[in-house]
Amino acid sequence: MYSILTNILKQKNVLKSTTTNVNRYVIFNFHNKIRQFGSTSVNHAVPTAENPPMRILLLGNPGAGKGTQSSRMQKNFNITAITSGNLLRQNIAKGTTVGKIAAKHMEHGEFVPDDIMIELIGDELQRNKRQNWLLDGFPRTINQAMALDDNLNLSGQSLNLVINLQVPEEVILQRIMDRWIHVPSGRVYNLSYNPPKIHGIDDVTGEKLTKRDDDNPDIFKIRLQKHHALTEPLLEYYNKRNILITCNGRTSDEIYPQIESELIARFNVISPNNQVKTSTEKNLLKVATRENL
Repeated sequence: MYSILTNILKQKNVLKSTTTNVNRYVIFNFHNKIRQFGSTSVNHAVPTAENPPMRILLLGNPGAGKGTQSSRMQKNFNITAITSGNLLRQNIAKGTTVGKIAAKHMEHGEFVPDDIMIELIGDELQRNKRQNWLLDGFPRTINQAMALDDNLNLSGQSLNLVINLQVPEEVILQRIMDRWIHVPSGRVYNLSYNPPKIHGIDDVTGEKLTKRDDDNPDIFKIRLQKHHALTEPLLEYYNKRNILITCNGRTSDEIYPQIESELIARFNVISPNNQVKTSTEKNLLKVATRENL
């Protein structure tokens, strides 16, 4: 790349033949172009005919870190996160028909009926049909999974990856004890590894953070038991379709590289954070530093 640019510039009499002038011109006028060239040649996170959209379902025990992994995937792979809990809160806040029905069930501690959830999730998936998307919080049962498949088939979509996060229960227990949330946005903080800048305050809005009512050891253990009973058949269902992977670890930093490797291998994409500068870029930056440009 360096020699090609240099020869072109010399032929057009843009530069003198001195190395310093060539370096200066390339640094100032081609540095961004080189970076763009490197990015467009490897970043295939945008859906194309050769790289079909990601249709990902994220599973895991309560407190396994689904929100954290979802945020990293959104940042690095151009993925839209569709979270059932957030959708419910948004519809309840807006007073939509679905939101009003859901609110009545939730006020009585009942699960929102499957048909309501399918309508809610289905509409959002349709809106994001041409985008990569990641689904979190739904489905939770076999019946819901089958209903989701039927809904996706109607719009010509289908899940192509299910990621199950496997974290030791003692680690999850500590996490939920340290967890604080910003209810309006769904942002989650953890005092151990992702604390807010100011204790008890949301970084973005400055509003107060709260604890979930069920974030205590006794209730959590009951939630885990119920979760296992529902999830085991679900994992078997997706495993038979050969779209299930399980990522094990005690921390998000142990788990995320496993997710990233799978996305790269399965969807022919590369995380922007992993794009390495070319040797030309490195050499140009060295020259710039050396000559105080």
